[in-house]
Amino acid sequence: QVQLVESGGGSVQAGGSLRLSCAASGRTFSSVKMGWFRQAPGKEREFVAHIRWSDGFTYYADSVKGRFAISGDNAKSTVYLQMNSLKPEDTAVYYCAAWSVALSRYDYWGQGTQVTVSS
Repeated sequence: QVQLVESGGGSVQAGGSLRLSCAASGRTFSSVKMGWFRQAPGKEREFVAHIRWSDGFTYYADSVKGRFAISGDNAKSTVYLQMNSLKPEDTAVYYCAAWSVALSRYDYWGQGTQVTVSS
């Protein structure tokens, strides 16, 4: 069983920063990429960013580009999301996910961590 555990969420004022962490544990775990998603109240879950372990390639949603940075340590199966210049519209539950090569999709998910940005 693979588990992903997020931490680092909280409440912050607009313009502030937060850093989310996600650690994978369980049976032998190896994933080609890990990502962050978020879900705001009443909205569908949306992609935020991902990092590919083989070459460190990162990709961001347009809404967070230039403000958020994803990084990680493949050896530790840990991924981070540094969020700067936060806006009220960034308020959501943030989820960490790991890609399954066999299924060609994100198949492992964390429980989520709440991020609230006040104006």
